[in-house]
Amino acid sequence: MLQETVAGLAIDPQGTYVDVTFGGGGHSAEILRQLGPKGKLFAFDQDTDALANALADDRFTLINENFRYIKQFLRFHGQKQVHGILADFGVSSHQFDEGARGFSTRFDGDLDMRMNQSAALSAKEVVASYSHEALSDLFFQYGELRNARAVATAIVQYRETQAIETTAQLKESLSGLLHGFRDHKLLAQIYQAIRIEVNQEIQVIKEFLEQVPDLLLPGGRLSVLSYHSLEDRLVKRFIRAGQFEGEPEKDMFGRFEVPLKKVGGLQTPSKEELAANTRSRSAKLRVAEKPSY
Repeated sequence: MLQETVAGLAIDPQGTYVDVTFGGGGHSAEILRQLGPKGKLFAFDQDTDALANALADDRFTLINENFRYIKQFLRFHGQKQVHGILADFGVSSHQFDEGARGFSTRFDGDLDMRMNQSAALSAKEVVASYSHEALSDLFFQYGELRNARAVATAIVQYRETQAIETTAQLKESLSGLLHGFRDHKLLAQIYQAIRIEVNQEIQVIKEFLEQVPDLLLPGGRLSVLSYHSLEDRLVKRFIRAGQFEGEPEKDMFGRFEVPLKKVGGLQTPSKEELAANTRSRSAKLRVAEKPSY
């Protein structure tokens, strides 16, 4: 949904924009294509591998940091407010396709899953050191698994006799729960839960979204792609209510103000895109704008 996500920014050719999930650089390249000579684009990516994809363009600045620090590093670069911010959550294609990083169920590799390769906590430490209760909570909350306790039990029992250091060993520890046609979905949910924990993804998204209203100029846009319900729920609630839990405080007339307003409805991939890119099947695009009043 590259074109739709960038279109959500309603780009001003002379404006300043931020791509907080640079990855392979596809969104950034399209934004730059639509910018004029005075336009600017800042991009964030904490993965050092992404630096190899940096775009040779004087209007472009790649910041090798987590986007939870967006306000701090934009101010360091002299930008207090911008015209638009784009986010494409989840794992980038180059991370999925690099078996050694441990993100994909398709490859055998080190049980890593760190988006920031210098971070202390990896998937290996989560699987090796978390208690049965902590693992159960993890798989229930972040993997949305009904059999979270059974998954935790399988891992804890396996690690009593053998270390779990690779993706193949993780799969082996779960062999008693894998029964054929639904294996891929179960593994994907387990990997998702561990990856979210390793990278603090839910907390990072919350911290990022809370900074967006201050960073956008009046009329500025936020365009966000999410890939699972945990991410999308945060985005939806923040746009609707300006917070993640509960309802905002209302005035005596039952009205409440929110920092962003929804632009259009939820967008999902077209049949053509689904046929060309099966990874897009779970993508959900939401766009919001900072009111000009």
